[in-house]
Amino acid sequence: MEEQVLLEIAGISIDVCKKNIKNMHLYVKPPDGKVSVSAPLTMSNTAIERFVRTKTAWIKKQVAKFNEQPRETERAFVSGETLYVWGKQYFLQTEYGNKNTLVLSGDKAIFTVRKASTPAQREHFVREWYRELLKADIAKLLPKWEEITGLHVSAWQTKYMTSRWGTCNTATNKIWLNVQLAKKTPECLEYVILHELVHTVIKKHDKRFIALMDQYMPAWRGIRDALNGQKLDYMEKERSR
Repeated sequence: MEEQVLLEIAGISIDVCKKNIKNMHLYVKPPDGKVSVSAPLTMSNTAIERFVRTKTAWIKKQVAKFNEQPRETERAFVSGETLYVWGKQYFLQTEYGNKNTLVLSGDKAIFTVRKASTPAQREHFVREWYRELLKADIAKLLPKWEEITGLHVSAWQTKYMTSRWGTCNTATNKIWLNVQLAKKTPECLEYVILHELVHTVIKKHDKRFIALMDQYMPAWRGIRDALNGQKLDYMEKERSR
């Protein structure tokens, strides 16, 4: 049983999830500094608010870090803009034709579109293009890490997410991976895959979780920090496929 509550404290929106746990946990999550709290079902909103207020300075400091991260500007998907694919920057070269295509050539991303297409239509095509890139790499890398770790997922999907690079339903062992990972350097996807695989056996980021991460990917902390420091989308929309 879970109960969702939204609090507004010191100008900060806090997503509260009350569930069957013993202790309260406060999170400021990448990539955009979304603030959330997990709390016991028996804890009152007043007690939760009192706790969060004692952490206001720390929360604002963490949120500021995310807000200071470089972000891609709003785009119309025309020549001169840039795209990032697996951590590499490409310069968009928009051409007109009867069929939408996006082809990487050297440092250029040659984007063929219908002349009458809108920025929203172009954005949709590019986002789905990123999704297919990500799916292809997940299909190769997930079995690799399942074999390395002996851990397995029941299913996986891709999704545009606003506050997580990946997530795991620990009851079903199904994972979701953020489509934005197709923009990041390749080791970032491997880190997130491993992170979610470990969650299939350990729910919390406790000592056992960290020990397994250290065992299978000793440099994971540096990869995590590099991931959180890379450019983010101008706008996020939740989609799952």
